[in-house]
Amino acid sequence: MQLYCESLFEYKRLKTIEVKVGDLLFGNYHPIRVQTMTTTDTMDTKATVEQSIRCIEAGAEMVRITAPSKREAENLRNIKKELRKYGYNTPLVADIHFTPNAAEIAARIVEKVRINPRNYIEKKKFEFIEYTDAEYNEETERIRERFTPLIKICKEYGTAMRIGTNHGSLSDRIMSRYGDTPMGMVESAMEFLRVARDENYHNIVLSMKSSNPLVMVQGYRLLIQKMNEEFSECYPLHLGVTEAGDGEDGRIKSAIGIGTLMEDGLGDTIRVSLTEDPEFEIPVCKDLVKRYEVRGRQGDSAAPVSAGNQLNSEQHIPYSPFSYAKRKTFSISNIGSHHVPVVVADFMAAKIIESKDLETIGYSYNEQADKWNISDVAADYIFSADKILPFELPGTLKVICDFETWLTAKNKEKYFPLFKPSEYISATERSAVMNFISVEVNHFESAPKLFEEIRNNDKVIICVSSSSNNPMVNIRSFIMTLMNENIQCPIIICVESHDTVIDEQLIHFSTETGALMLDGMGDGIWLMNDSKKIINTKVSGRTYLQSKSNHQFINNTSFSILQAVRTRISKTEYISCPSCGRTLFDLQETTAKIRSVTNHLKGVKIAIMGCVVNGPGEMADADFGYVGSGPGKITLYRGKEIMKRNVNSEIAVEELINILKDSNVWIEPEFEHA
Repeated sequence: MQLYCESLFEYKRLKTIEVKVGDLLFGNYHPIRVQTMTTTDTMDTKATVEQSIRCIEAGAEMVRITAPSKREAENLRNIKKELRKYGYNTPLVADIHFTPNAAEIAARIVEKVRINPRNYIEKKKFEFIEYTDAEYNEETERIRERFTPLIKICKEYGTAMRIGTNHGSLSDRIMSRYGDTPMGMVESAMEFLRVARDENYHNIVLSMKSSNPLVMVQGYRLLIQKMNEEFSECYPLHLGVTEAGDGEDGRIKSAIGIGTLMEDGLGDTIRVSLTEDPEFEIPVCKDLVKRYEVRGRQGDSAAPVSAGNQLNSEQHIPYSPFSYAKRKTFSISNIGSHHVPVVVADFMAAKIIESKDLETIGYSYNEQADKWNISDVAADYIFSADKILPFELPGTLKVICDFETWLTAKNKEKYFPLFKPSEYISATERSAVMNFISVEVNHFESAPKLFEEIRNNDKVIICVSSSSNNPMVNIRSFIMTLMNENIQCPIIICVESHDTVIDEQLIHFSTETGALMLDGMGDGIWLMNDSKKIINTKVSGRTYLQSKSNHQFINNTSFSILQAVRTRISKTEYISCPSCGRTLFDLQETTAKIRSVTNHLKGVKIAIMGCVVNGPGEMADADFGYVGSGPGKITLYRGKEIMKRNVNSEIAVEELINILKDSNVWIEPEFEHA
């Protein structure tokens, strides 16, 4: 094993022990299973059965149902009976939080139970408490006493279990020793896993969920390393980004977190948590899974190149996958070093480029004022290929063009050349400011010569791409070669998608760029597609894609990816739970309402949580929270502090805005000044 996976240089699935959920097997190289969770009231048997059927027919291989109390746990029997009566034998999973007695009832009825380590034993008070070793160990023994009865029931009834840690719900005890960290998440799960192993119970799946993809990815990687060190074996992994949100952002955030791990062969079952009807999560899961169904059979490994030694599995890995650190690079204009990642807009296929086309990438020209208005999602560079633009450019926008075209450009302060490696090596004229070199890592015969040319060159940016079946792995391998060769040229990650469906393109772009960005390996992104092949996607009868053109879609996707990996903040972020039977208001409607009045607040993170289980704990990463606290009642938070309790839902959004104003983060929308 290399750090946390079987190989960093080729696709190999992580070997995990086999787990049985009803008649469904996963782990141990079985197919990656997809699942979802119902949003109905568990006591409404008819509605829950009907929604479960819709999920199953959409392709769900497991259906999770909340059981917040003994009543709901008992009613799982009726739900299961009805589903079996209609011929549906899909395994059911009971979602348990604060009620161990509900878990013990459910474990006798359904095929699997999910517990949250913090909620199962300890009640979080959001207090920092210093624990002596004796006090800490005493609490650990209490876990054994409370948890062992459930283990025995699961063994007796053949019931599987998921130990599901969430970043936002670490106990005060864990927080006191490990802090609000991925390692705290790991230890929270490991305490329960050790008890289960002592009871010789192994029908277990684990998860490390967070609304922050970076925390989530690091948590899973650390968990694998810890299991391998302590047990010399790994349990199956349930992958998911919790409270991912809806629409494009929910898909992008989920693909970055889940896809980054799947690229390295991790994951035995996945759930995409969207604030949408649960059956619409399944197609996204399927799109993720199908990317990896044939990779193991293709045997496509990274073939890294270097100026001397080949990078291989025994060589030093020049970065830590367990903590974020941006790769050290030169600062060239606004690229590399301390700068935020740049976005390149690709206009290669355009026959002509007009000033109005820049509206699709964040620039709008005001004729009356004779100036360009520049939005927070304005691309930094435009690739024109063989074209010189016939108009004056906005002040912040620069042009990348083919080398031969650049030679003819009069404004060398705005236009910069893109070389092929061989062109750069032989060129007698280069930009005195910055030169872009396009490197396709699978066809890079001139590596040694180029590396010598650019080794200490602070005028070169590498635009790296791969046409292999495992492009992310290949690009990562290439960047590791640069790091080991101490070549500090900034990197722009280039990804081209030939997928025909918007969902598939979002997943493709997000996974391959996001995985590298989470490890600090990119200084910009350059996304490309074939706009003529795109088929739009509709969810719940509405088109969730907000873009008006393909260029706008690509540009918005680029900025959304950078927002999700927290490297460039350009808009409001919403941490919205996917709803379940505990939810106390219409999450989809409320999320849309809050988004409509706050989407101009750049950099503000707002959590929208359906109940006290998912808030305030699960919104640990948010600046402000809107949490259901009772029928028609909302509690509003700033961080983890309650600002207003039990507010009538009719005025709760207005009260949230008042808190934003009192906190000095509110700005009036521009249209109010029109």
